[in-house]
Amino acid sequence: MEHCIRTHDTWEDHGHEIKLFVPKEFSFAENMKYFSNAPNECLYNLKDQKIYKAMALGEETPVFEISGEDESSVTLRFLGDTTPALTSTKEAVVHYVRDWFDLDLDLVPFYEMAKSDILLQRAVESFYGLRCIGIPNLFEAICWGILGQQINLTFAYALKRELVENFGRHVVCEGEDYWIFPRPEDIADLTVPDMAPVRMTVKKCEYLIAVAKLIVEGQLSKELLLETGDYKKAEKMLVSIRGIGPWTANYVLMRCLRMTSAFPIDDVGLHNSIKFLLGSDRKPTKEEILKLSATWTNWESYATFYLWRFLY
Repeated sequence: MEHCIRTHDTWEDHGHEIKLFVPKEFSFAENMKYFSNAPNECLYNLKDQKIYKAMALGEETPVFEISGEDESSVTLRFLGDTTPALTSTKEAVVHYVRDWFDLDLDLVPFYEMAKSDILLQRAVESFYGLRCIGIPNLFEAICWGILGQQINLTFAYALKRELVENFGRHVVCEGEDYWIFPRPEDIADLTVPDMAPVRMTVKKCEYLIAVAKLIVEGQLSKELLLETGDYKKAEKMLVSIRGIGPWTANYVLMRCLRMTSAFPIDDVGLHNSIKFLLGSDRKPTKEEILKLSATWTNWESYATFYLWRFLY
């Protein structure tokens, strides 16, 4: 019997597989280098230039493989018996992956601007097709921002693994383990002593619990942040929350809300990248960064993400 292929604007449904169409300014190999750099990552597995991930979507928990076999598309293949029965679940997976890879953003204006920029010219030539890999889940994005405050990246990944393995959900598919990030509901009713298995400071525990409560109570959501309609208003809303300063707010706006004007200007990695590219013996001052970034208007998040790429 011939298999029915359902074609959508940005994807094709082949039953156990989905073909996602990608823009010309996308390189699966270049984005894999980003994924491959994450030490001790617990929310996806990598093998043979493929990404493996599980998602909790209602009553279904699809586990899928992402591969890039040609320049015009990436393929999602559902593993085991986890192919979603509901079309809406498949649509949710497609939406997540397109958001994760930021596939619906037109990068042409960014590349045009970067061609003549002293810092970005080399970056876009070297890393063409790199996308700002996102964190589509707001709670996960904020937790990651808080976890990473004032510690090195290796320890931040260790803390995330401890948080996920103690309070998240675990599934096994085809003999492999897959972890799913805790829901706000899993954290909101905890006390600081409950979070002792995670080697966080008391304050960070308090911050995570408080953010979880705000989300559960409907006082904080992606929709509310997006409804502000303005990057600065969304930043102000996030900074008003205990534990979220300007760096964390901009990190979340950049990686989760996809606000291309978000600019974590105080980021140490950004400073080190600029120092490297300028061949300087010191990190740039904030005033120097503002001057260097004067032409990045509305593309600050991508400029930052591309400059980070020089660090790995």
